[in-house]
Amino acid sequence: MANRSRPKGTKELIVDLLATRSGMKQDVYAKSKENFALLKQELKSLADELAGAVASLDPRLKVEFSEQGDFSAKVVAAGDTVVFTMHTNVFRLDQGNSLWKSSYLQEDEQRGYFGVVNIYNFLSDSFRYNRERDLGYLVARLFVNKEGHFFVQGKKQLGFLYNDLAEGVMDPGRMKEVLGSVLLYVLDFDLLAPPYDQVSQVSLEEMKQLEAYSMVSTGKRLGFRFQADTEDIS
Repeated sequence: MANRSRPKGTKELIVDLLATRSGMKQDVYAKSKENFALLKQELKSLADELAGAVASLDPRLKVEFSEQGDFSAKVVAAGDTVVFTMHTNVFRLDQGNSLWKSSYLQEDEQRGYFGVVNIYNFLSDSFRYNRERDLGYLVARLFVNKEGHFFVQGKKQLGFLYNDLAEGVMDPGRMKEVLGSVLLYVLDFDLLAPPYDQVSQVSLEEMKQLEAYSMVSTGKRLGFRFQADTEDIS
């Protein structure tokens, strides 16, 4: 009589998930942390190069790198500050994303789990004057999987320059290229005056506090929502 395999019990199913999916997520997290360390290294190198180049042209222009722990770094480029934050969780790519149709993900669906680095653009004055109501602007998201393959979701050129997941393997050269593209986009993205009706009224309390800091929220785009913007390319 042929042996029939016994259905796995709850405990065995849990152990299988821990050994496979949870283990894979640990691999993704480790690779993401490794690449974020590379990002900080290349961002500092790029900032140092730019600082030396612009200082001779206009001493008023500053390019400075700083980091805030393992999961956050920023670069100040004159009037713009770009903040890079690594999320500590691992995410599965949205099932509706066209990358699931690629042979790269169909061969191994675990390649569709990613660590994510969010890239925000703030006005440098928002930090300088502690304007806590000012708005940041999500310009791009960098996705890295367990194999170190990556793609970028973002605005305009950032949404199509780096979308070949199968061929996009992160290394120092590619990281520096991505960071350069981010800074190019940010610096070419101008501040817009807020709508007149939005700032047409101010309370006496707010006016009194203007001596300490501006009470009017400022950002390059007010009311921005990343997923709703028609310029997004995923």
